[in-house]
Amino acid sequence: MNPSEHRLSRYGWRPADPPGRPVLFVNPGSGDGKAGRAGLAGRAREKGIEAVILGPGQDLAALAGDAAAAGADALGMAGGDGSLAVVATVAAAHQIPFACVPAGTRNHFALDVGVDRHDLAGALDAFTGGVERRIDTAEVNGRLYLNNVSLGIYGDAVRSPAYRDAKIRTLLETAAEVMGPGAEAPGLDLADDLGREHRHPAIVLVSNNPYALDRPLARGTRPALDGGQLGIVVLDAPGDGPPVPGRAWSAPRLEVNALGVSAPAPVHAGIDGEAVDLDPPLRFASRPASLRVRISPRHPGASPSARLHLPGHPSA
Repeated sequence: MNPSEHRLSRYGWRPADPPGRPVLFVNPGSGDGKAGRAGLAGRAREKGIEAVILGPGQDLAALAGDAAAAGADALGMAGGDGSLAVVATVAAAHQIPFACVPAGTRNHFALDVGVDRHDLAGALDAFTGGVERRIDTAEVNGRLYLNNVSLGIYGDAVRSPAYRDAKIRTLLETAAEVMGPGAEAPGLDLADDLGREHRHPAIVLVSNNPYALDRPLARGTRPALDGGQLGIVVLDAPGDGPPVPGRAWSAPRLEVNALGVSAPAPVHAGIDGEAVDLDPPLRFASRPASLRVRISPRHPGASPSARLHLPGHPSA
């Protein structure tokens, strides 16, 4: 085991044999054209990786499924978090490795899985000499996601004095950092870990493993991706119930119901940064160890919050 692999072993990464037929999908429009500026497709082909550049209107899920069915033994995605989740869904279904190439705008998953977001070309080493580990995914109504699902909106309510409490402000700032597009979700109802009911919440964030709420320097990142838990943050509208308007907890499952109508309308949600409509009730679940991930051995291998928690770290 070389020094890089030894360093990564503390996070569960292990050396892996290179795949025989890797396929990388490239979204040329992600991140204002990052992949094109880096010449990513050409660099991939030089390494023996089949590069598929997506065109307008192409069905990424179908293309990834066809590649796996045709014998691809590793799949990668160069694009934003929403596109990553599409290809990861196929990789998980076929139990083949998945590689993240951070060509999106914010690259939240890359940050949390330990990919260097500034080393686009270097991320290709995941295919040729990478290290591998298993991580969790999560699902809502059967749809896999890697980062989070957000419900609700920011509005005047969340700027009220009721949100000046430091702990609630941390929850709000964390949600602001990581949640994707959402829309108003009136009439939602869920119970927290204390049995308290939250009706008409302003914000609900359900993540694949919890975010670091106790580490301000690493806010918006997850210390672990293998805990088998959902991270749940709920912020109620001020004046709409008990005096403490927010709560964060973890659980392997969660159900969010719609209120007041016999045939509820779809709920607007942001899933890994993509706007999606979901039919209530919304059933969330963790999928422990469901995805094989590979990264370059030169990359960090863990999120900033995981590195802060290491014994001996000055901030631990």
